Amino acid sequence: MKRLLVAGALLLGSGTVGLADGMFWVVGNRASGKCDIVTSNPVIIGDIWFGDGPYKSRDDAKLARSTIRECPPPLPDEDKDDEQAAKN
Repeated sequence: MKRLLVAGALLLGSGTVGLADGMFWVVGNRASGKCDIVTSNPVIIGDIWFGDGPYKSRDDAKLARSTIRECPPPLPDEDKDDEQAAKN
């Protein structure tokens, strides 16, 4: 019975990690003074002062970033960097 419970817990744990795959979050970074789009669930400590998401696509995260009052508008070259990172 214990083996079945352990196996079920492992299966459940690995399934929830798989659900976050391909998701995007918007995080506020105090050190850079910008809001970044990341692909892992942020831990809110230190320089990361907020996290918003998850979003299903990078475009959804960009739209959300533009509506968050604390996020300064990204510079045009930062948008190009985001697009290049998405292609790689």
